Amino acid sequence: MAQEKATKCGVIGLGYVGLPLAVEAAKAGIPALGFDVKKSVVAGINAGKSHIQDVTSEDVAKLSKKGLIEATTEMKRLAECDVVSICVPTPLSKTRDPDVSFIIAASESVAGSLRRGQLIILESTTYPGTTREILLPALEATGLKVGKDFHMCFSPERVDPGNPKWNTKNTPKVVGGITPACTKAAVAFYERFLDTIVPVSSAEAAELTKILENTFRAVNIGLVNETAIISDRLGVDVWEVIDAASTKPFGYMKFTPGPGLGGHCIPVDPHYLSWKMRSLNYKTRFIELASEINAEMPIFVVDKVRDALNRNKKSVNGSHILVLGVAYKRDIDDVRESPALDVIRLLEADGAHVDYHDPHIPSVKEDGKLLESVKLNDAALRNADAVVIITDHSAFDYDRILKKSKVLVDARHVVPRTGRDVGSGWIVKS
Repeated sequence: MAQEKATKCGVIGLGYVGLPLAVEAAKAGIPALGFDVKKSVVAGINAGKSHIQDVTSEDVAKLSKKGLIEATTEMKRLAECDVVSICVPTPLSKTRDPDVSFIIAASESVAGSLRRGQLIILESTTYPGTTREILLPALEATGLKVGKDFHMCFSPERVDPGNPKWNTKNTPKVVGGITPACTKAAVAFYERFLDTIVPVSSAEAAELTKILENTFRAVNIGLVNETAIISDRLGVDVWEVIDAASTKPFGYMKFTPGPGLGGHCIPVDPHYLSWKMRSLNYKTRFIELASEINAEMPIFVVDKVRDALNRNKKSVNGSHILVLGVAYKRDIDDVRESPALDVIRLLEADGAHVDYHDPHIPSVKEDGKLLESVKLNDAALRNADAVVIITDHSAFDYDRILKKSKVLVDARHVVPRTGRDVGSGWIVKS
């Protein structure tokens, strides 16, 4: 089987999914050729530099020196690869419909170089049916037949940026092929450099597996966020309730509320399934409701800032507010779908002057305006009329933040509690 002795692995898209995959293959002795449209990314990798937080430049430089990893913008070089993994973005359009334009572009490039014996794997998260309905027709239009002349599978990425325990190598890899022979080929390839392979019966089963994983999280986060709103109306600290519920040793899984959902998966992926099911005349009610609740959490946080300022006889209009953390989660440098940007936008719309500090993100564009991280020192904390913790980076000195802030709203429940909390645990100091 060609995949058992593959001489080169091609990876289209060298972002948070593609580069770690290429690096793991190269570490196992499988030469990896990465494809990306960004010349700066390609130049960086060929110079031994990583642009991804979870991949060290040391690893890239070492593999590059050995000739085990290379990057290019020339898609015609796909013909060199025995295996091609497609790891391109799959965003939502403004109407929250799937944008599969990157997958279509990748499929056209693969079709242009397709040859007998190749294994093509789609890893980009998408709706069930994408592999068979979009990728397969493009490739079979070459005259080659799947399962006979080439193999095709879907294998969902399960990347969790910044996770110190689970990474590309040790996270179980789900694989579903267009035919059983396709699945077998992908298993033979992945087991050469990944710890655990989980084959399923079809590409659609693999596609739905990924959507289920992220929908499970989105719905449960929506539930706990609604519980936070309910607790606030009742004057109860929601984190006290969650901690108490978590003592139950069975039948309960802990989720915590926050300022809203962020990242490239949880706020986006469930909508792929919603879109697909609308075409089949079915409404995904849990997904829609959870999305609505989660999308309202930035408004809830801004309301808490307003309440905290009111206790000091100040209004949001004209106040100087310092937001701590704009990454969508702790200790990463990614702002995709970050609720912090919504909080900043809402506060500015109310007339506030907003600064932010994030040790991982020196600058960010918001509504076409470039924002730059300010220094986090005693003066910055004292001069702010209110400080709002949106992202719970481990680099923050929470004792100092509590001590130096005039007004403090903690949307992550990370500041040491003083017993003087108001606002059902959200407002720590006012």
